[in-house]
Amino acid sequence: MTRKYFGTDGIRGTVGQSPITPDFVLRLAHAVGRVLHRTENHPTVLIGKDTRISGYMLESALESGFNSAGVDVVLLGPVPTPAVAYLTRAQRASLGVVISASHNPFRDNGIKFFSAQGTKLPDDWERAVEAELDAPPSWAESDHIGKARRLDDAAGRYIEFCKSTFANDLTLKGLKIVVDAAHGAAYQIAPKVFHELGAEVVAIGCAPDGLNINHNVGATHPEALVAAVKAHGADYGVALDGDADRLQLVDASGRLFNGDELLYLMVADRVARDEDVPGCVGTLMTNKAVEVALKARGVKFVRANVGDRYVLEELHRHGWILGGEGSGHLLVLDRHTTGDGLVSALQVLQACVGSGRTMAQLLDGVTLFPQVLLNVKMPRGYDWKGNARLMAEVAAVEAELGDSGRVLIRASGTEPLLRVMVEARDDVVARNAAERLVATLR
Repeated sequence: MTRKYFGTDGIRGTVGQSPITPDFVLRLAHAVGRVLHRTENHPTVLIGKDTRISGYMLESALESGFNSAGVDVVLLGPVPTPAVAYLTRAQRASLGVVISASHNPFRDNGIKFFSAQGTKLPDDWERAVEAELDAPPSWAESDHIGKARRLDDAAGRYIEFCKSTFANDLTLKGLKIVVDAAHGAAYQIAPKVFHELGAEVVAIGCAPDGLNINHNVGATHPEALVAAVKAHGADYGVALDGDADRLQLVDASGRLFNGDELLYLMVADRVARDEDVPGCVGTLMTNKAVEVALKARGVKFVRANVGDRYVLEELHRHGWILGGEGSGHLLVLDRHTTGDGLVSALQVLQACVGSGRTMAQLLDGVTLFPQVLLNVKMPRGYDWKGNARLMAEVAAVEAELGDSGRVLIRASGTEPLLRVMVEARDDVVARNAAERLVATLR
């Protein structure tokens, strides 16, 4: 059975259009409640949200749907997605629910879920919920309707958790840090975390109005962070996205570091401290230079499909703890069960403070390979792997590149496009090779 509503990270869409409508979200919560009742007599769920104006409406619909199925609800208010994962586990709740569309504009919203252990739920659970959506509702009797309450200190609990992931013998005193919360879920929390660890904090993107989430600020628009770091003479800049599970970092010179570089830095720091790091996980898009540098340090590297969900699956499969994507979704599983922009930022700053070196110094010798990505319009379902001419050209390019580059071809999941990516140490070599491959398709 394929999933009708769930994507790779919950259910997402434009508010007011199916499935992000109040009536569907109420039905969804009721269906989830029915699934929870299969294993628990009196389930409790936590609900957190980001700062989108539609969050109020969807929160009310979720609350009603859960209560109607005999499920108690604890409202957390605006908190980061990873805060919901942490609090679900800490509060011994049955399920965590997040109302957010992450880095998307305010017109979009979504619903995603965490297990009682603070982890993503398996496909089978999502299929069970979708099957329950097709069944008639089963309203709880009046004396079994769920209750709702608010956890007033949710933000404070999560702030303390974030601080606990930073080394006790280190401090951020003497550092000036620009913190950009994308007018999103961490707008109150992120500045306090860095301030309480000793940093002088300059906050931008921390004034949400319900409509400005991710608008020209945050991890998807790091130019605002770069400008602020330069203007304030800051040592570092930290940018999160709307739900604070994605991270971008900037140093004092205004240089932007992406998720691939930050993943390498975290691994290298642990290796330098003689910690056992047998391997880490990236994605199909992780820069080849990171793979080469990790292998030079004796660290195995495995690529997962694009998406933090798939990175997490590979980490669990190998029993490793570090993984991530170039977009800034980073996983540090001995600190948290899910990707967390604040926790990841603290791990990087801990590496810098503990070693007395900057991010650039810790990445000395690791220069990202140029990546050339070309899109070619193709009919949906086109069997590009059956194109003998293309396959022969791919083999020829890969032979020429050897260990100094790679080819990645994949069909877009949202558009009728074939994406052709070539990576090489030299930009001209990468571009010429990509154009050769595209020419065989035209």
